[in-house]
Amino acid sequence: MSAVGRRGNHRVSVQRMRSSVSFIALSIAAFVTTMLAGVGVAIPPRHEKASTMPWIKTVREITQSTAEIHAPCASHVTRDGYTSIQVNVDAYGCNIPSDAANEPSIAIDPTDPKKIVIGWRQFDSVLSDFRQAGWAYSHDAGHTWVFQGSLTPGEFGSDPVLASSAEGLIYYVSINDQETRLFRTMDRGVTWPLITQVTDYFTDKPWITVDRTQGVGQGNVYIVTPYSSFQWSTDLGLTFQSSYTGSGNGNTIDVAPDGCVWTVGDGNGISFVAGAVSCDIQNHGVVPDFSLWGPVRLSSNPGLGCGINGIGLFAQPWIVTDNSGTQARDNVYVCTVGSFDTNEESEPDPVDVAFMRSVNHGDTWEGPIRVNDDPFDPHACQWFPMISVALNGRIDAVWNDTRTYGSSQLTELRYSFSTNAGDSWSPSVAVSPLFDAAVGYPYNNPKLGDYYHMLSDNLGVNIAYAATFNGEQDVYFLRIGPWDCNGNQIDDAQDIAGGASLDCNGNGVPDECEYRVDFDGDGLTTYNDFATFLGNFTGPIVRETASAPRERDGSGTNCSVLSDFDGDGLTTYNDFATFLGNFAGPIVRETASAPRERDGSGTNCSVLSDIDHDGDVDLKDFYGLQLVFVTP
Repeated sequence: MSAVGRRGNHRVSVQRMRSSVSFIALSIAAFVTTMLAGVGVAIPPRHEKASTMPWIKTVREITQSTAEIHAPCASHVTRDGYTSIQVNVDAYGCNIPSDAANEPSIAIDPTDPKKIVIGWRQFDSVLSDFRQAGWAYSHDAGHTWVFQGSLTPGEFGSDPVLASSAEGLIYYVSINDQETRLFRTMDRGVTWPLITQVTDYFTDKPWITVDRTQGVGQGNVYIVTPYSSFQWSTDLGLTFQSSYTGSGNGNTIDVAPDGCVWTVGDGNGISFVAGAVSCDIQNHGVVPDFSLWGPVRLSSNPGLGCGINGIGLFAQPWIVTDNSGTQARDNVYVCTVGSFDTNEESEPDPVDVAFMRSVNHGDTWEGPIRVNDDPFDPHACQWFPMISVALNGRIDAVWNDTRTYGSSQLTELRYSFSTNAGDSWSPSVAVSPLFDAAVGYPYNNPKLGDYYHMLSDNLGVNIAYAATFNGEQDVYFLRIGPWDCNGNQIDDAQDIAGGASLDCNGNGVPDECEYRVDFDGDGLTTYNDFATFLGNFTGPIVRETASAPRERDGSGTNCSVLSDFDGDGLTTYNDFATFLGNFAGPIVRETASAPRERDGSGTNCSVLSDIDHDGDVDLKDFYGLQLVFVTP
C-alpha cells in the first residue's frame, strides 16, 4: 500500500443560477406544492420532521435574509495529502464552538463499508465536566458526517467503545455512574433502539469486540473491564453472563480466527503486559476457562512517561489477532509503549512505540520491536499508540508524536506499517498538522481522553482521533490510503476514472456511495441544488457516458442527467411528474456488477435521489429532500 493517502472530500465549482435566493425559495414552494397536489400527495408542514424519517438530520429553521446566508466552512484539515474530516459538526458541516469531544471509537459495517459510526465523550460545554455518549454516522465512507447528539440526552455517558458484527450490527458500550450499558443499531448508526444493562455497577474503560469468525461463536459479544471482569452475550447483546479472567487489569480484547478470545492489560507498569485467553467461551452453555499469559517485558527499562495528557493515560495496551489468509494467520500482536534508550550518561528518551508478537498461541513472545524511527531524544514522546491488522496481513500503527517540535505538548499524528508480520516497519510519516494537546481541556477533566481507535482494510486504514485544530478538543476521521467506499478492493478514483462508477456531482465520491441529494458536490443539500434542478428544466442535457464529455456549454461537470427521468434528452415537468408518479419504484444500483441503465433510457444517475439508500426512490426520499434543505 502506498504511504500517501488520497485526499478526500474535495469539491468542484458549479455555475449558480442568476436568480436570487428568495426567488428560488418561492419557486421551490410553488413548484413542489403544485406538483405534489397534482399527484395527490399530502405535503407535510415545511419544517415538520416526518416520523418515518429517522435518518434525516434535524432541520434548522431558515430565518436568514439573503444577505445572511450561511457561508461555507472548512471542517477538515490537510497535511501532505492526508485529510482529516471533523466528525462533531453542525448541520452545515461546521465546527460547534465551546464544546469538547474526545476518546473516539470507530465501527464499520463489513457488509457495506461506506457505513461508518464513531462514538466519543461529548462535552456540550468545556465549562462543565458533564459528558455524554456522543455519536455520528457517515453513509459515504467518511466524507461527510451526521452528528445527532447523545444516545441518551441529559444522561451521563463516558468511555465509549464500538464494534461491529459480521452481519453489520454495530454495538456501542458506555458507562455511567451506576452501570455499563450496551446500545445496538441495525441501521448503521441512525437509531439505537436496543439498550442492555451489561453490569449493574460502575466499571472503568470497558472494551468490546464481536466474534466475526465462521465458527460456533459467530455473533457473540465480548466485553472486558478492569480487574478481571468479563461479560459475554450469545444472543446479540440481549442478555449477558459474567465471569473473571484472573489476569488483573484488562484493557483491550480481540477474537482470533479459531474463535479464541484474547485480552491484554498492564502487567506491572508500562514495561510489562499480561492477559488471558479462552477458547471454550465460544461454545454456548459452558463456563469459560481462561488461561493466563505473561507478564511479558516490553522494553529494556521502566520508561519515564511523558508528562503529557494531564490526568489521562499516555497509552493503553492493544491486542489484535491476524485473521488474514497469509502465513501470519493466528498470530497475536501486542502494542503499547516502553523505553528502549539504554544510555545512562544522558537524559533518556522517555517512551517509544513497542510491538511484540506470539506465533505459537501465546506460549512464547517475540520482541519487543521499536516501531518509531526517530533518534533517541529526551524531548520526543510517542503516546496513544494503536495497531490494527488488515485481512491481507498488513499491520498498521498510528500514534501521537512530539519529535518534530521538541515539546511534550505539541503533537502530530504519525503512521507506519508492516507487511512482514512486524519484522520491520516502514519509515513513519506525519499524517496530521501540528496541534497543542494541552488546550481545550474540559473543566475538571484535564486530558485529551485516554485513547484513539482505528480499523484497517486491504487498501488502507480508517482512524478516529481527537485533536485541537480549532483551539478546542474535536473528533476527526482520517483515511490513510485509497478510498474504497463500495468495498470492491479498488480505489474509488480508479472506479470513477474507468467508468465503473459515476461521479455526477464531481465530488470524488462514487454516486452509489452517496446518501443524500447533492448536485453541486459541496457536501450539503441547499437551495443551490434545487436551483440546479430548476435551471435544467426544458433544457437539453448531455448524456453522461464513458465516451461523451460530461459538460454543458462549457460550465464544467454536468449532472442535469439526474433530472432526466424519462430519458428523452430533456429535463421537463414530465420528468418531475414521472418521478412523483413512480415513487416506491425500484432504481438500478450503479455498481461495477450492475448495468447503469433503466428501461433502456441510458445512463441512470437517479441513485443520487435515493436519500435513505434503501434501493427505492419513494415518498420518503422526497420528504427527505425537503427536510435536508439548509441555506447555501
